[in-house]
Amino acid sequence: MTVSDLTGARWRKSSRSGAGNDCVELVVARIGAAVRDSKNPAAGHVSFETPGWHAFMGVVKEGRLDTE
Repeated sequence: MTVSDLTGARWRKSSRSGAGNDCVELVVARIGAAVRDSKNPAAGHVSFETPGWHAFMGVVKEGRLDTE
């Protein structure tokens, strides 16, 4: 599996997804990760190679994407 070809990937719902409209699914592999909207998986996904995934998660954990 490559990050760009996720055919057959085992997506899982994020443990941080809420009960409302903020649900995401992700797949994590040695080579990177991808995230998609669990309510509309056909809309596509955002994929990251490992360094980009770690940088993205750092931004999320710091709260720099929070809108409230």
